[in-house]
Amino acid sequence: MASVPSIIEQLQKSSSAEDFFSLLKVDYDPKVVNVARLHILRRMGEYLFKEDFSTFTEDEATLRCKTFLEQAYTDFIKSSPIDERLFKVHKDAVKPAAGPTLVQLGVSK
Repeated sequence: MASVPSIIEQLQKSSSAEDFFSLLKVDYDPKVVNVARLHILRRMGEYLFKEDFSTFTEDEATLRCKTFLEQAYTDFIKSSPIDERLFKVHKDAVKPAAGPTLVQLGVSK
């Protein structure tokens, strides 16, 4: 049985988004993290879930984790948590309908 890379174990023990950024040495804007911390970590988790770490060296695993965190962070710089719809509450939310469009049928003289 392949062992879990220690970076994964360290991330599992981390208690905050800031810990992830610090551990993986990823720069971030605290304002972005304050608004989207759960979304960033959830997205990173989705990326991690798709990866098979059993064949990676510790350095390769760390680099992949760093890349996934950077990618997840970037997702929420370019978009909002509501637009990304990661959580059920956002998936179930109905987007507001566009305002009524005024169509002029004729001009009175």
